[in-house]
Amino acid sequence: MIGASRESLTTVQESLRSSAGQGDLSALSSQLLAVARVVAGEKSLRLMLADSGQPVSARTSLIADVLGTQIADNTKSVVASVVSQRWSSDSDLIDALEILGAKAAFMAADAANSLDQAESDIFHFGRAVDASAELQMALTDPSLTPAVKAGIVNELLRGKVQEQTAQVIAYFASNLRGRRVDAVVDLLSELAAAQRNQVVAEVSSVVALDESQITRLANALTKLTGKQVSINVAIDPTVIGGISIKIGQDVIDGSVATRLESARRSLQA
Repeated sequence: MIGASRESLTTVQESLRSSAGQGDLSALSSQLLAVARVVAGEKSLRLMLADSGQPVSARTSLIADVLGTQIADNTKSVVASVVSQRWSSDSDLIDALEILGAKAAFMAADAANSLDQAESDIFHFGRAVDASAELQMALTDPSLTPAVKAGIVNELLRGKVQEQTAQVIAYFASNLRGRRVDAVVDLLSELAAAQRNQVVAEVSSVVALDESQITRLANALTKLTGKQVSINVAIDPTVIGGISIKIGQDVIDGSVATRLESARRSLQA
């Protein structure tokens, strides 16, 4: 997001925090994602809601009519806050609803002392996607409906992942809206980490790292980024030597494989 949308997202996140103590966070998450799904599926509705040329009262009344009495009051309050803001595009409005839905789930996990498990579940789902071309094709197949894709993800996660986390993963993986699967997995990892003011570093190494190595690496990255860093380690035989680190969109690559490839390209230039 850029410009007005970035400022609006900050505002609605404050609204979410204010509503957090007014009801069941898990229900709030589910309902926000359900609203996002409805708005994303109705072009005329989302264009109207994202049109800052329309009075705020008209936009909030419209979404109130659409939601009816099936949505909890705290959810209505958060949604009203979203549609009251100025968005650069209708897509940004949907992004905001989705982000708030995920954040509510991670707030619930944090309150239940299960945020570590949620982060681990997201990470391992991402690894499963990376390892399965068939799963990637299914989730990006335009001929399959979001409901079918969600069913595929739920079947994969059933009994292995916390219910609330599985719901969030299934929603995002089945509603890509032009995004890559790995991009939404990264987004969920970042949102979960942000719940406790952390960032996630995905470390690829040819061998497993012991606890002391992970601690030293986390401390070094914390100093580098200025934020508390949580480490996820994945074994990758293609690394050859050294490690490759990804933090958000930034990559710190010290692997032998990368240096060899760089040298090869220099010789061919």
